[in-house]
This record gives sequence, C-alpha cells and structure tokens, in this order.
Amino acid sequence: MINLDHISANPLLPEVREAMIEAIREPQGNPSSQHTMGERAAEALERARESVARLINASAPKEVVFTSCGTESVNHAVKGLALANAGRGRHIVTSNIEHKSVIRSLRWLKTMGFQVTSVPVDARGRVDPAHVARALREDTVLVTVMHGNNEIGTIQPVEEIARIARDRGVLFHTDAVDSVGVVPVDVQALGADAVSFASNPFYGPTGVGGLFVRKGVKVQPLLDGGVQENNKRAGTENLVGIIGMGVAADLARRDMNARLAHLKDLRETLLRDLPAHIDEYLINGDPEASLPNLVSVSLKYIEGESVVLMLDEEGIAVSTRSACASGSLRASHVLLSTGLEFADAQGTLVITFGVDNTGEDVERFLAALKQAVKTLRDLSPLYRKAAKA
Repeated sequence: MINLDHISANPLLPEVREAMIEAIREPQGNPSSQHTMGERAAEALERARESVARLINASAPKEVVFTSCGTESVNHAVKGLALANAGRGRHIVTSNIEHKSVIRSLRWLKTMGFQVTSVPVDARGRVDPAHVARALREDTVLVTVMHGNNEIGTIQPVEEIARIARDRGVLFHTDAVDSVGVVPVDVQALGADAVSFASNPFYGPTGVGGLFVRKGVKVQPLLDGGVQENNKRAGTENLVGIIGMGVAADLARRDMNARLAHLKDLRETLLRDLPAHIDEYLINGDPEASLPNLVSVSLKYIEGESVVLMLDEEGIAVSTRSACASGSLRASHVLLSTGLEFADAQGTLVITFGVDNTGEDVERFLAALKQAVKTLRDLSPLYRKAAKA
C-alpha cells in the first residue's frame, strides 16, 4: 500500500518503535510514586519532556504539558485559557478555517456566555492580520488562529497575529498540530501564549499530544484529580507513548532539514507532472506559505470520495478532507471559506507525503489518478455537458 495520507496516520519510525518496545519490556512505575520504580519513571518522563521542549524551543521543559492527543491539547488551550481568564473578558476571535476541535470548543464556550468573532480568509486560505486587529474588543480575552491548515496546507502569519494580540493584552493560542515536527516551530519566535501539537505528525505514536503553555499564563485544567503535569492535567501519564514522543522529537529536530528537502521535492514533482495526466483541476491553498507535505487538488465534475475508493483498489491511500470530518456528506468548511464552489469542493483530494514516500510513489499515483478521473468523467453528465460547451 502506498500511503499518501500521512496527515491521517504516520508510520512509527523504527527508533521510536524500539524505544517503546524497550519501555514495555522494562517494569514501569508510576511517575508520581515516591519509590525507586516511580523515580525511574519520572526520570524517563522528564527526559521526554526535555526532548519535546527542545523541538519547539520552549524556555523550560515545565512549559510542556503532555496530553492524550492534539484534540485534547486544543480543547485544553481554548477552553482552559478562556475559563481561567474570564475575569478579563468573554470575547474570543478566531478564523473561518479552524479545525473542528477549535470550532466545537468555541461552540461549548458560547453556552458558558462567551462571544466569538470569526474572521474570513482570502482565496489562498490566509487570514489578514488587519482583520484580527479590527475584530478585537475591550473584552477580548483570547485569539486562536491555527498555524498550518490540515486540509489546504496554508500557513498563517501567526507571528504578526500574536504581536497584535500581545500589544492589546490579549492571549494568543495557535493550533500547530500539523506543523510541529513537520516544519520548524519556535514558540519564542511565534510569541504565542499556548501552542497545541501532537506526536504522530512527526512519526511518534498516536494517542499522545502536547500543549505549550508559556510561563505565567493561567490555564484551567480540563480534568480534575491529581497534580500531574505541574498541576495542569490530572491523570497518570501515558509513559510508554510519551517516551516514544520524546524519541520522535529528537529525530525530528535532527532530521528537519533533510525531511523538508525530501517532502518539498515530492510536492514539486507532483505539481509539475500533474498537468500531463489530468486537466480541469484547481490547487487549493497558498502556493508559497504552505506545509511542504500537503497538496489539496479539486477535480472538476467528479466526487473526491469516488476517486479515493478507486485509488484504494490500486493500493494507494489518499483522503478527501480531515480524517476528523470523514463520513460527512457536507463540503469542507475550509474550502467553502476560500470561495471554492460547492461542487468543486466535493471533488477535492488531499495528498500528504511522508519520509517513506518516493518519486516512484508519485508516478504510480499519477498514473492511477489519470485512469480514475477518466473513468469517472466518462460517467459524469456534468463533464459531458462542459466538454460539449
């Protein structure tokens, strides 16, 4: 199977897998216990925390809070920052293309009396920082705008947005789940108060996430219980998964430049050779400020889900949108927010590369795509009508 859906599921790197297997083989204590086994577990936990902190350039390891996944990290940041600082205001600014974890967290906060302003994006999916500045009010307590979009790849001008928020005394959070470990993310340079991320985008295990919370920023825990994670998240940590995340973070930091070059080469090859295989398509997102591993292409006159199924029969995995929104018959809110027509949005494929992909994978994908598109368009009355016109 050729995996061109890495944004949904990345393979574990061999070094990560071995570290986790070794951790399973060894007797594991609870990091909160006071005996020798507990102390060893706590040391392993803190080593992983230091590795993750180095990956994002946190000023101290304690600024990293381990969670169960990227979605929990987003929920913790959005809800926790808003609730802990509600005395400063109950207004939040966001964008029209956020992940469902942000959208639904904000929806829940509305039931708690918060108000939300959502700013638009342009045709490339980029937020204009000036729109954020105009949306701020005296009672604005939080701005949350994602770093790299998981459907079209557009990277937002988060540094500028963070600076605008900071100048107005407003907290800033960014969902960087699909950016951290894929592209360089320096929390000091970003200027964000909180950054959500996860392990699996940089080839760590699924079911492990992280939340950067800048020192001195108040955030309310979502889980009540013990004082784990510096009293920011209760519950015994997933030590085996966190150990794997720590190893993956070290490898991502070491291999970042080589990975970026490889992913950019695959992306450029796909975009260069695509016109020779199909016509009548649109490339979504920003052509320059974009995640290097993602291509979003809208195929006219056919449905993306049909293409996905036909490619799957050829042993090629791609997706139509975020895995968190799969099964929905509605068009992507991200694509519609960029001004894409509903029918074109329904014909969208999201291709995401990984370090295990090769140029031969791209060639095989393009050949299979050409045949799938031809077959489906031959059956499409919309295509026949357009061709005749």
